Amino acid sequence: MIRKLPLLFAFLLYLLITPASIPAQTPPDFQTWLAKFRSEAIAEGISPKTIDLALSDVKLVTRVTELEQSQPEFRLTVEEYLNRVVSDSRVMKGREAQEKNRDLLSRIYQTYGVQPSFLLALWGIETDFGRSIGPYRVIDAVATLAYQGRRTVFFRQELLHALRIIDQGHISPEQMRGSWAGAMGQVQFMPSSFQNFAVDYDGDGQKDIWNSLPDVFASAANYLSKSGWMKDESWGLKASLPADFSPSSVGLEVQKPMAEWKSAGVRYTEKAGIPMDPSLLWSVLAPDGQNKTAYLVNNNYRALLRWNRSHHFAIAVGTLADRIAGR
Repeated sequence: MIRKLPLLFAFLLYLLITPASIPAQTPPDFQTWLAKFRSEAIAEGISPKTIDLALSDVKLVTRVTELEQSQPEFRLTVEEYLNRVVSDSRVMKGREAQEKNRDLLSRIYQTYGVQPSFLLALWGIETDFGRSIGPYRVIDAVATLAYQGRRTVFFRQELLHALRIIDQGHISPEQMRGSWAGAMGQVQFMPSSFQNFAVDYDGDGQKDIWNSLPDVFASAANYLSKSGWMKDESWGLKASLPADFSPSSVGLEVQKPMAEWKSAGVRYTEKAGIPMDPSLLWSVLAPDGQNKTAYLVNNNYRALLRWNRSHHFAIAVGTLADRIAGR
């Protein structure tokens, strides 16, 4: 008869024959992480004075982490989104802003070739014409996401860019305000976008997208211009598709002249005052399905997508721009 092993002896034997588990590595505490980041920033050429100024009282923001982890899945149709974003009151505000800033917008148009209505639409949708730039210190928000966010490598680079902006004298850490994800100022540039596209249009030595409308509009125009914007062209047209339209023809990767789409049964309404270059290539989009409203879009639409990779956003900007311009 086999005797049962005492319970304690059996447990000790289990520990001896079971491979030891490797303890999970815990992330360094924030101050340890910050000390290492400071060294990296100095190696990147950022002055110790700027680093001390910006990071001496940097804080982890719990709300930033919560917002990153709880971003809702986008379920609105394009039409539902347009009803929320392209309101009559926003169109009216855009037209009032156009009249108030007519000379400035005209000069920027001559420099960059971007129509004022698109700059106003971006400004209106991003921050409600500068009224809502975001309550967060960008340094705090980006440092939080660099330390414990889902894309720590990306936000570590954005934090370095933010420090460079301060180091260059464009803004103070306290005035550098934006969204929880680090998008800054009246046009909601990420720090890397600021470095690539921000403009000192008023000539005061600072690229100030927080307080200077000349810099705000010129920076937005420079972004679109460098993203392939075509002067005096539209962005897109509402369209309807025939019942037998091939799904393989839908998408930005398929580009054809308008005449070919017309021959394929795509119907659309031309916009007054917008030239229709017969050589211009267009794509068909059906973001809510082919039995819903479709769109014919061109390269200006692609430029809007480089600003924000959302079809809802790009269509809303184009639609608001059209309504501000009275099209």
